[in-house]
Amino acid sequence: MPARVELFGVEIDPLRMDQAVAQIMAWIADPAGRCHFVVTPNVDHVVMLQHNAALKAAYSDAGMVLVDGAPVLWSSRLLRCGLPERVAGSDLVPALFDAASSERPLRTYLLGAAPGVADRAAANIRHRWPAVEVVGTYSPPLGFEKDETENAAILSRIATARPEVLIVGLGAPKQELWVHKHQTAINAKVALCVGATIDFLAGERSRAPVWMREAGLEWAYRIFTEPRRLAARYAKDALIFPRILAREWWRRRHPSPAGRGWGAERAA
Repeated sequence: MPARVELFGVEIDPLRMDQAVAQIMAWIADPAGRCHFVVTPNVDHVVMLQHNAALKAAYSDAGMVLVDGAPVLWSSRLLRCGLPERVAGSDLVPALFDAASSERPLRTYLLGAAPGVADRAAANIRHRWPAVEVVGTYSPPLGFEKDETENAAILSRIATARPEVLIVGLGAPKQELWVHKHQTAINAKVALCVGATIDFLAGERSRAPVWMREAGLEWAYRIFTEPRRLAARYAKDALIFPRILAREWWRRRHPSPAGRGWGAERAA
């Protein structure tokens, strides 16, 4: 994989969609491989990463970090460390399913979404991608991440199902923190932290039209369709992210003295 790009204190893999899918398939094919997990930062993640040490640690240990948010992609180009393209989790999962075939079927498990949603997603997956076998679904109860008995039961369910790919749709930062904490116990080759993707696959929520996605306006569509859930979060991010971008721009034009990296600047 090419060298990572450091941006906003996070190291991001400068990969196109086809490269990301190829790397995931390589992990799946490795008979001795441990569980690798994938995270997809958007603006909200960048804002949280500025003050959430546990989330930053999860990002540091991720096997792949792919840019999701269009503003993050645009910022990389403004700062002249351009990432090649947006690789959203909700696009990555279908692209990975497209790579499955009768010669190389794909076993997957859906963890997350409201009760019944993952089952509808599984039915749609089986219809659209016959080479993808959904070997299990589970919607954890509220607060499950604090219940060690429940966590053990979830890990047992996954181990019994023996998926190659675990699709985790628990919302950020819960999904990243949970996967990071239990990485060594997850019996799957790859865990994808992909937010609302299970809802999209189930038809529970609709994605923005392709032209809006290509124009980087999916965030506007989501605010319009889910204002009560997203408006406050997007408004907060719209206030904070420009300050983060300005700080990053200043940092790149006024490098710290030797030995003082991003972490040292934050600690100062």
